[in-house]
Formats: sequence, structure tokens, C-alpha cells
Amino acid sequence: MPFPTAAPVRVRFAPSPTGSLHIGTARTALFDWLLARQTGGQFILRIEDTDRSRYVPGSLEELMAGLRWLGLEWDEGPDIGGPYGPYLQSERLPIYHEHAQRLLDSGHAYESFYTSEEIEAMTKSVGQGDAAEVNRLMRVMPADEARRRREAGVKPAILFKVPLDGETVARDEIRGEIRTPNRTLRDPVLVKSDGFPTYHLAAMVDDQLMRITHVLRGQEWLPSLPFHMLIIRAFGWEPPLFIHPSIFLDPSGKGKMSKRRGSTTDQPTFVRDFRAGGYLPEAVVNWAALMGWGEEGGDREVYTIPELVQAFKLERVRPSPTAVNYEKLDWLNGVHIRMLAPDELARRLVPFMHRAGVAVCRDDLLPLVPLIQQRLTTLDEAPDLLDFFFVPPPPPTIEEMIPKKMTAEDTRAALAASRGLLATLEPFTAEPIEAALRGLAEARGWKAGDLFSILRVALSSKRVAPPLFGAIEHLGHATTLERIDQALALLG
Repeated sequence: MPFPTAAPVRVRFAPSPTGSLHIGTARTALFDWLLARQTGGQFILRIEDTDRSRYVPGSLEELMAGLRWLGLEWDEGPDIGGPYGPYLQSERLPIYHEHAQRLLDSGHAYESFYTSEEIEAMTKSVGQGDAAEVNRLMRVMPADEARRRREAGVKPAILFKVPLDGETVARDEIRGEIRTPNRTLRDPVLVKSDGFPTYHLAAMVDDQLMRITHVLRGQEWLPSLPFHMLIIRAFGWEPPLFIHPSIFLDPSGKGKMSKRRGSTTDQPTFVRDFRAGGYLPEAVVNWAALMGWGEEGGDREVYTIPELVQAFKLERVRPSPTAVNYEKLDWLNGVHIRMLAPDELARRLVPFMHRAGVAVCRDDLLPLVPLIQQRLTTLDEAPDLLDFFFVPPPPPTIEEMIPKKMTAEDTRAALAASRGLLATLEPFTAEPIEAALRGLAEARGWKAGDLFSILRVALSSKRVAPPLFGAIEHLGHATTLERIDQALALLG
């Protein structure tokens, strides 16, 4: 059954600034953004920063930079404002206090002066499985004791009253109806004793006041859905549609993907790591979208971002867990690199060349792009392929230069003959260079591969480098002959 998403939707991405932007969290933002762009709706960035104990300085800026790198621009948010601000929850405390008071006045909430140790003792006294009985105990404190604690300066927490019997019916749009016996639900905290709201209150209030129509959030919030439906109904509001996409599993498919790193140190987990590792945002978006979503009846895997906007269907979001496939990411990244225009690829390679200590600009790299575009998996591979064009490489070892089944004398003869040939060759371009060197190998009875390997190492000090003939053309006459001379000197 199609979701009711023909009309413009309002969706929110509401992370906490408690660390770096995880790829699983970014995928939730992506699904929000795709839905908003597809329907002509709004994508709102709201920062849930009321848990001050977990706040990490700088994480908000990193979070916004990661979203922008992925291309997920927001329509309303803390930096650009909007009609339903402020968009930092820490700036909305009076709003939450007002709504908590409404629940107190209507009898749906109560103040609690009990300490966490006292509540734990209550729980032990009745058993972990009887939440309703714990709720009964927590809701009762002798009036004189409550008054004494208040006069002593103890600040109460505010808790929501879960019904003691019956069941709560909630709906997840990709899982269907969820029924929860109320006896299994503990009264959730709405406002902590420090005056800051919990997610249970703040998110429900903000979703209502910001007119959110669809709530996409991590699967870890699914057990909280009954609480949230009870709170929404206590206010008399119409709930938004709730969707909890699948969790990410590690590449083995046997465990939940770590919030800190992949199963090995070279597997990126945070958006910043994908960026630093030379992945294109287009490829990361393509890859993340396919983990938990796909078009019906098709095996298509390569999408541009505009194509994803057109193809995305909320009803095709899958609830089953998804194993992270880094091999597919590498493949997709290579595909997207080859889809780039050469000048755009050259522009994106510049920061990676600078990071490797090679000072170049886009125009320096543009002539070399055709040599490596088909070979790149990630952008950070480029410096190792291109640095010898701009910086004299360290001398190779004699062992690196001599192919198997050839001697140092054979190698020196091959280099000397190649130098003599190239010194007078015109035009000095890839095709004539290739023809001349292949003719030399045939005339001398050498294996062409051995000759090319000798020249590759002599010119670049690498066994793996861009195509030899194009590399010689771009190095030019003078540099090519100079490096061959250095190799000849090394061989004595």
C-alpha cells in the first residue's frame, strides 16, 4: 500500500551533538532528505542537545559539515533559522516546561522526589517484570516527605503516567501494528531534576509544533514508540507517521555495526572518514541508500543523486537488518569517479595531492586525469600514482629495476638502447613512443613487458604507475632522459 506522501511532507533530522556523524545516522538523514525533495516538502535540521553531560564541543559543526558534504542541505535549521525555531532544543526550555505543566495539570504526569537508588530498591522489591507495580510505588510519596525534600532544595523530576492496565497500540509504517501490554512499561521521565527535558517529551513537542508529518529515526527508538504514542495522545494531538529503518550489521552480518569503527581499522564508519578516505559523496549516498532500500523488481545499483530523488519510495524501505558491504562501496566509488568530467575529477584530487605534500592546482592535474581515471577506486590513491610527475622520486634500488631472468648488464643495455631511441623521437607522444619501444623490444629479442617494467621503475621508482607511454609523454623529453641517465648511473 503506497504511503500518503503525495503532498509535500515535513521531515526532521534531529541528531544529538555527542560525537561524529555515523554512516547509519547519515542514512536516516538521507531518507528524510530524499522524501522531502521528492514531494517538494521541507527537510528540517533540529539539534537535540538537552543531554548536556554527553555534549561534545565541535561535534555540531562537524555534523553540519558532514551533511553538507553529502549534499543534504536543510531548509530550516539552527544556522539558517525558519518559521518554527529555535532549532536548538537547549534554547526551547520554556516551551518544554509549559507542556510538562500541561500534562501535570491534566493528571497525565506527576512530580517525583525519589532518588535513582530508591527507585532501584523499589524495582528489586517487586521484581523487574512488574513495571506496573513499580509505577504504583513511584507515584506515591507521603506529602510531608515530599514537602521536606522540596524545602531542602531537592528538585523533582516529572514522569509520565503510563496506564496500569490494558495495552498501547502503535504503528510503524514498515512493520505494521505493534501492541504492548501497559504492565510492561515503566513510567518514563519527561523532565529531569536538572530542568532539562528528555527525548520523550522534547521530541514529541517539537514534532508537533514544527508540523512534522513523517518521523524517520533509528531502530533503537522502536521500543520507545508506545511511550511516544501515549504522550502524543495525552496532548490530544494527531501523531506523525513513524518509520524505523533497519540497523546496520557489521560486514560479517553477525553483529551490530559499531558506533566507533568497522570490523577492521581501515573500514570507515563516520562520514568524516569516508571523506578523508577519498570516497565521493555521490558514491557514499548511492551506497547508503541501497542499504535498506531498493526499487521493486530491479537489480539496479548505480544512481546519481537526482535519480535517487526520482526513484525513492518510502514503502520500499526494508525493516530487516543490513550487513555493510565495503566491497560494494569501493566498486560504486570507482563507477562514480569514472562518471566525473575530467576537470571536476582534477579539482577533487587537488586536496589529496596537497595532503601528500605535492603542491599542484587543478590545471596541473587535468592533463594527467585520463591516465588514472579508469584506475582509481578512491581519490586518495592519486598521489601515489601522480607524485613522480611533479616531485623527483627517490632512486629505485637495483633489485627493483632488474626483472626476473635478466641481469644488471641486460637491464643497463635495455635502458641505454631506450635512451638512444627516445632522445631523437618525434613527435614525443604516446602512440609513437609505444610503437618505437615495442619495435626495440622485438628487434633485440626482449620481452616487451620486461622492457616496459625497467623503464617504469627508472622513471617513477614504482612498479605500479600510470600507463607508461602516456607517462613518458607527460614527463617530456628532458625529464625522461634525465631519469634514465640516473638509472644508468645507479646500475654502474
